[in-house]
Amino acid sequence: MRARAIVLREPERIALATLTLDAPGPADAVVAVAWSGISTGTERLLWSGRMPTFPGMGYPLVPGYESIGTVIEAGAESGVRVGQTVFVPGARCFGPVRGLFGGAASHLVSAGARLVPLDPALGERGILFALAATARHALGAVASGPSLIVGHGVLGRLLARLTVAAGGAPVVWETDPIRAGGAEGYAVLHPEADTRRDYATITDASGDAGLLDTLIGRLGAGGEIVLAGFYEAPLAFSFPPAFLREARIRVAAQWKPEDLSAVTALVASGRLSLDGLVTHRQPAANAAQAYRTAFGEPACLKMILDWSAA
Repeated sequence: MRARAIVLREPERIALATLTLDAPGPADAVVAVAWSGISTGTERLLWSGRMPTFPGMGYPLVPGYESIGTVIEAGAESGVRVGQTVFVPGARCFGPVRGLFGGAASHLVSAGARLVPLDPALGERGILFALAATARHALGAVASGPSLIVGHGVLGRLLARLTVAAGGAPVVWETDPIRAGGAEGYAVLHPEADTRRDYATITDASGDAGLLDTLIGRLGAGGEIVLAGFYEAPLAFSFPPAFLREARIRVAAQWKPEDLSAVTALVASGRLSLDGLVTHRQPAANAAQAYRTAFGEPACLKMILDWSAA
């Protein structure tokens, strides 16, 4: 089987190419993709050539780990059925072309165990499940006491919505007035307008490696900073302020299956809304333009590629 796929041949050089898919086995399924999302964190680093050393790194590659589609072929041991709508968290099915993370294609071959059945009514919003699960993994159990989230992009908004759903009342920092709107049940402030220095938890979704000293200065005693972004530069901080606060720093990595299950339940119950987060759409054929918009336009919270014509 062949598929149309986004291929990043080298930094800032994207093309839509036809690739041969690996043959599916009995535990695999073939998915016809309807939409795939563009990540403004890891994919921006892949696109710009600034991704630090990472397993599987190298060009050419197929990016993307946020895809929604329909199962069109299901192996006897796949655990899914033809006709199901599923979320695909990336795939490695393109032969010699790397899948990092391999979700931006018209068709994908994936182990059925990796696929997450979704309500078809979610439509394009289903591509947000990876980010929502990432946000849930970063938060863990919402701590008592005041919490701060840095950045009001799509990840920051999901972090805030999940905190509210858990009974918290977060403050979100945002310096760009274009992104300051759209809060649902929480406050968005410019850092200079926030006088608090007693935060129990600060979750950074900005990816700015130079913020640690500023954030440590806003912690209360025994507070925790959660690094939820992806950082291309080394991180460093001044020790005395961290020492005085007995500060803790935690790195949040990839979501786990239990995070995806929890998010699925929250969305199904109506406690977590995914509305208003997909702001831009482009046909897959316009991928080069779509990636530049996703990474260069502050009003673009989430860009998705439409594969219906592919």
